[in-house]
Amino acid sequence: MFDALSELFGSPIIAAFVSAIVPLVFIVPFVIIAVYMERKVAGHMQDRLGPMRVGYHGILQTVADFFKLLQKEDITASSIDKRFFNVAPFLVFAGSYAVYAALPFTSSMLGSKIDIGLFFIVAASGLVVAGILMAGWSSNNKYSLYGALRSAAQIVSYEIPTIIVILSVVMFTRTLSLAEMSEMQTAYFWNWNIFGGAEWNLTKLLITPFMMIAFLIFYISSLAEVNRTPFDMPEAESELVAGYHTEYSGIKFSMFFLAEYANMFAVSAIAVAIFLGGYQSPFGYVGNLIGAEWLVQVEQLFWFISKGMFFVFVQMWLRWTLPRVRVDQLMTICWKYLIPYSFVNLIIIGIITLI
Repeated sequence: MFDALSELFGSPIIAAFVSAIVPLVFIVPFVIIAVYMERKVAGHMQDRLGPMRVGYHGILQTVADFFKLLQKEDITASSIDKRFFNVAPFLVFAGSYAVYAALPFTSSMLGSKIDIGLFFIVAASGLVVAGILMAGWSSNNKYSLYGALRSAAQIVSYEIPTIIVILSVVMFTRTLSLAEMSEMQTAYFWNWNIFGGAEWNLTKLLITPFMMIAFLIFYISSLAEVNRTPFDMPEAESELVAGYHTEYSGIKFSMFFLAEYANMFAVSAIAVAIFLGGYQSPFGYVGNLIGAEWLVQVEQLFWFISKGMFFVFVQMWLRWTLPRVRVDQLMTICWKYLIPYSFVNLIIIGIITLI
């Protein structure tokens, strides 16, 4: 994308600026749609309607709330550390935003076709932990600090099984590039990594159940990484008011909000890219049948966003289905179950790959 924009504008500086802004074109509408979707999912699961007043079936309610939030007064307590307090929400959003640079939406629409895309994503997402700790400590509020410490412990812990699963897939595919992984999984669902990849051999038959286990571990860990139920301990409303963003209001609060929903799609998109074919269609491309290359790109964008949105929906579904776990249960799930299982799974996948 950067090379194409450089040719279009004739300046690498302008191209870099436009490239940095482009993900917002997706993230902001996505957040508005996802918040509306979450309200409706919650409503229907609780046998009610959700927002109905602003627009048809309340479709403009989230837009109205978004503009209202932007106009809210930015209140800051007198005893906070203003420098860290002001930087923290932008640092959290920057960590979430940077991940989108390596996500392949189509074979031609990706921010940066870097060979170490997964390594970059893991490294960039580490900024989120620093931002959350900074927000909790600088707020000078015990609830914020508790929430921040919980979040740091939770994210750092669940990063271990997440990275082990990523290593399993990297060992199988022999690449760190999400774009290359998506290309390897071709255009039919039985060639996806979760079903053992594109090559039909003994390895595919043996490795499929372990790739399914790896996907399950990755998705559970990703719920904890983005602080979603049943792992939403850092924001536990019944215990910590609002956790690490208790003292925030206005535009700063909205940055945390944007980061949370941007993360929801990001982890879903990563799962899709490494396990479920990425932007590849499960059934082949209509564009190839009629000789329309541009239509293939549209289909790829549709499938990538649709798969990602499905797993965002599952995150919302789980929120209104499962109870919140206790802190000790949270750590038990990670250290006693997910990490040992993912490690054993890594070894088995490595042995099968060598066959």
